[in-house]
Amino acid sequence: MGSGKHPAIPAIHALGLVEYQPTWDAMKCFTAERTPDGQTPGTRDEIWLVQHPPTYTQGLAGKPEHLLNPTNIPVIKIDRGGQITYHGPGQIVAYLLLDMRRWKLGVRELVRLMEQAVIDLLAEYGVTAHSREDAPGVYVDGAKIASLGLKIKNGYCYHGLALNIDMDLSPFANINPCGYAGLRVTQACELGVAAPINELQAELAQNLVHGLQQHLASKQNAQS
Repeated sequence: MGSGKHPAIPAIHALGLVEYQPTWDAMKCFTAERTPDGQTPGTRDEIWLVQHPPTYTQGLAGKPEHLLNPTNIPVIKIDRGGQITYHGPGQIVAYLLLDMRRWKLGVRELVRLMEQAVIDLLAEYGVTAHSREDAPGVYVDGAKIASLGLKIKNGYCYHGLALNIDMDLSPFANINPCGYAGLRVTQACELGVAAPINELQAELAQNLVHGLQQHLASKQNAQS
């Protein structure tokens, strides 16, 4: 497991509704305690699927002025890239805890892979979505439906993506989402996607795993 041409697929854990801070702490702990591939199989990669109670998270590039109206929703300053965003029930958050070297991934490649997993998921339900070169994330008709943020440490990544499914979007009005003033935000239920969130979550995880396998295969084929 973990070494050789075909690493084990990431273990997928659906953790339900969990508080943000202990989840972030657990990601940091998991990453710090990983063992690399070598004489023995390295720590298996994992994908955590969660929802969070209402929380604003402010990334390393986040500026306080992007919180337009302070509310009783907590603001947690965290170690991912990017600006401020909102998490709440009805949003799928997928955390990718990966050995980047194992999958032969660069940061930009991983961002594109995550975006494509969301785009493909929405396409299954007849929704045309796209990414943008200038602003990571996934958009439908100019409105953002998924945000991305990563932390890379010693060749390992954590954090991941958040996809709006069926949630209260009003807290987004109190921020410049991802640092963009006036950026519209949308969600799957407003676009005619009626599938239950647990089904969509499972499909998203499979898309992410498939994307990793495809990427690795293409890298290996290019080398052979």
